[in-house]
Amino acid sequence: MAGLERRINEAGEALLNSFVRVIDQIPGGDSGPQRLSKELGIDKVLASRMLKAVRAPDAMSVVHRVPGPEPMRRVIKASSKLGVNPEDIKEAGVAIDRFETLIRTEIGDRSALEAILSAWVPEARREFELRRKQAAFRAMSQLKGVQAEVYAECAIFWPSDDGDHIDIVWIKSVFGLQRLRPGMRVKFTSHRAVEKGTERQTFTITGDPVDSVDSATLEHYCSDPTPRLEVHHAGEVMHYLLEPGGFGAQSAIDLVTCEVNRGEIPRYISSERNRKAWASSDINIPSRRMQFDVLLHKDLYTNGYPELRVYDTTIQGQADINDPSRDIDQLDLLESIENLGSGLTRFGSSHVPRYRAMIGEVCSKLQFDPDLLRGYRVSSDYPIYGSQAAMLFSTQDRNEQ
Repeated sequence: MAGLERRINEAGEALLNSFVRVIDQIPGGDSGPQRLSKELGIDKVLASRMLKAVRAPDAMSVVHRVPGPEPMRRVIKASSKLGVNPEDIKEAGVAIDRFETLIRTEIGDRSALEAILSAWVPEARREFELRRKQAAFRAMSQLKGVQAEVYAECAIFWPSDDGDHIDIVWIKSVFGLQRLRPGMRVKFTSHRAVEKGTERQTFTITGDPVDSVDSATLEHYCSDPTPRLEVHHAGEVMHYLLEPGGFGAQSAIDLVTCEVNRGEIPRYISSERNRKAWASSDINIPSRRMQFDVLLHKDLYTNGYPELRVYDTTIQGQADINDPSRDIDQLDLLESIENLGSGLTRFGSSHVPRYRAMIGEVCSKLQFDPDLLRGYRVSSDYPIYGSQAAMLFSTQDRNEQ
């Protein structure tokens, strides 16, 4: 791999050095893509890519930014008509041939080259991940027959009245949800992951058991008429099945559900056990955008900043982050955790409508003071279907209090 890295770097250096000399000789070559495209008689997109390439900070970035061999040959052909030194034109042609041979004989194609560059060039990695995730979204939404514009989850951690446990409130939202084909089944899932505990009892924000369609939804934040759900209990899992309905963009709906889990997990865990507290969002609907928030009471998990892990769940299902055997299922992605700060005014969202109002209403009905919460967020464009984004928190020992 070191040899290939060196050859890619050398190809980038050759392209950079030769094209800098060529473009420097073109009238107005440093004036921007519009002027360059006019002088060379090429389209503005190609001119823009060439200028970005010659302005790259290093050779690897040049290789990432340059267009394909044939478009570059069009550039030097047009440049030769503007009096550019023939030796410089020839050298640029040799650099293009070298670049093309490298791709064809050692790498395979441009897509494979971008995959390699993603390990060395941050800019390349961002673009590589986004494009592949977008392609995966398109494929899975068609196969599943359903897609959403935004998939958002929020977990609120609040000390239980007994002082020994933590209540967890889940607000699950999906916006612009549509069936792409008639008759497709749409399912939302809430999965409890605790080591020990009694049989799960999930309640609404008014204190009633979640056992009916109406009790699970927050009607003020749903589309009108409110989507109907069937609720199915399956041990530690709750399934919400969307009623049969139309398909296509005209039938798109917004749906928000809320469930309250009292005394869900222990507040204190002995440091000797070396365990982490966590909450996760499982992407089970192909979506263009994911937002996952964890809002913590100020007295909970105060030791350090949370850690993010993203798991592939397609083989073994939802991961228990305290199970070392699942470490191999982690996905290496650029997603990160954003610190939202403390208090309701800091919990805005440009993707979830009336998000602050939603959080405020839930807290008010549960008699939580939202200004005692601090928030963390993971967001992603085209989140990978079948992935699990988990936020991990250092637990507290009772002796630390």
